[in-house]
Amino acid sequence: MRTANSVEPAPYLPALRRVYEPLQPYGLTILRIALGVYLMLHGYSKVFEGSTAGLAAGPISKMGLPAPLVWAYIVAAVEFGGGLLIAIGFLTRLAAALVLVEFIVIVLRLKLPNGFFAMAPKAIQPGYPGMIPGGYELELLLGLLALTFVITGAGRLSIDRAIGREHLSSNSGSTV
Repeated sequence: MRTANSVEPAPYLPALRRVYEPLQPYGLTILRIALGVYLMLHGYSKVFEGSTAGLAAGPISKMGLPAPLVWAYIVAAVEFGGGLLIAIGFLTRLAAALVLVEFIVIVLRLKLPNGFFAMAPKAIQPGYPGMIPGGYELELLLGLLALTFVITGAGRLSIDRAIGREHLSSNSGSTV
């Protein structure tokens, strides 16, 4: 309802309203699927191609975590399994929270000393075996995307919504 003091938002390009207005509710769905697939691709080699041993011997050992092989399998499960859950929109907030924790650890314990930029000259110097040392910009972005889904849930076109879970509606008329 429009009141005397409210201002209806106007699109910058009114001619495109017909295009983006029907697609607007699916913006988070597109991001959710992209994040989930990205995580699954990173977890795939760890789960199915045996790269967990290298992960355990390299970055996880360098961080000084106990039982590095156990942690490597946890990382593999979070990336592949969590990515799958996020992509299909099932248990989205839980999976996204686990991914968020992983990326907080990566940023704070592994990447922070390298600075922000992943491709800065510092990123070319030798670092952890099997890794290209670089800044934390990508991991920060992925963590913020995960945080987005912790906050918003799965959005439309998700299993969570189809089974009536985790969908919160607001009075503003927007749906997530």
